[in-house]
Amino acid sequence: MSQLQRIAIAPHQLQEAQILLTPQQLHYLGRVLRLHEGDRFIAMDGMGKWWLAQLVGEQAQVLEPLTVETELPISITLMVALPKGNGFDDVVRCCTELGVTCIYPVLSDRTLLNPSPQKLERWRRIAAEAAEQSERSFVPTILEPVAFSAVVSAGVGTHHYICEARGEYPHLSKVIDIVAHKIVIATGPEGGWTEKEIENARASGFQPVSLGRRILRAVTAPVVALSLVAAACEV
Repeated sequence: MSQLQRIAIAPHQLQEAQILLTPQQLHYLGRVLRLHEGDRFIAMDGMGKWWLAQLVGEQAQVLEPLTVETELPISITLMVALPKGNGFDDVVRCCTELGVTCIYPVLSDRTLLNPSPQKLERWRRIAAEAAEQSERSFVPTILEPVAFSAVVSAGVGTHHYICEARGEYPHLSKVIDIVAHKIVIATGPEGGWTEKEIENARASGFQPVSLGRRILRAVTAPVVALSLVAAACEV
């Protein structure tokens, strides 16, 4: 079981045995994922090809191609507003089983929980156990909790969706782009996102979507969203 981090690259970035990283990718690898010179990671082109790579200066060296059969063909980042209680344990466990790549626990305007560092350790342990149980090739990345307002404009991913229960928005299954290299899906807290949060997300390129006519619990919405994407990728 590997706990290597993953990034999505465009096919043209791979030149012979080198991956030409963009400034945004270098920032993500170094500042967000905390990788250093010589560290290894997984590069994926979003079309089923994976490589083991190593950071060398401002680019990466391809070490070997990888055969991956249990992973989804695209990278999915979930931004999940932290629910109250221990509900996030179930979100991490279920979404790991369904194939999530990365989970951002986010603090929204209506978030009641302020998690301790021990919670983060617990979530990462749950992710590792769930990945092993479901025979995944990689353990998803669980990042430190961050304010939704800070991360909504971070620019990770190529297609962005924010799930909102109230409003006339298209269903996620109708608009999801499974050809994308990397998608980001945000799900809200108890009580939903505030109007300001929806406005800020839209301004940052997020498309509001619906998960159905019923109001889902904060711990149910991310599982439903990921199930829809996984089904679209694998059917």
